[in-house]
Amino acid sequence: MPRPQNKQELLEVIHYERNKLNKALECLTEEQKLRQGACGDWSVKDILAHLVDWEQRGLRWYRSGLQGEVPKTPDEQYNWRELPALNNAIYENYRDWSLKDIKLVFEKTYEETLMVLEQMTEEELFTPNFYQWTGNSLLRDYVNANTASHYRWASKLIRGFIKRIEGD
Repeated sequence: MPRPQNKQELLEVIHYERNKLNKALECLTEEQKLRQGACGDWSVKDILAHLVDWEQRGLRWYRSGLQGEVPKTPDEQYNWRELPALNNAIYENYRDWSLKDIKLVFEKTYEETLMVLEQMTEEELFTPNFYQWTGNSLLRDYVNANTASHYRWASKLIRGFIKRIEGD
């Protein structure tokens, strides 16, 4: 899928991928969302928690940048080569949360992300080095990775999970 070339396209792809994800989620019962195996040992609840964490992470990076700070990405304790360890830490952080609480924060974080994105300018989204923390990358790439691309990844996993459990 081509990368969005303006803010409107970015918003459209985010909405499109989120709607696909929501449709996949509607096919599952609450019990099925808690069953392991959607992504390795992760349940659908764990996938949603993963999405929440990455969206919130992106919001923190952005807000730090607005303050002139340079956040350490992806995390203070992990570098980009250590994503499996970071993702496991995210899993451990949310593993005891209830599905109800994950769903609430999943919706709240999405709404907050859209509100923040609506306030972003084309210039800040599409200008390399606009924020020191993004370096030569575009802010658009961070937003897209933590929303639309992640939703697409989750949708594929969940649709595959649905096919496997329907075969049971």
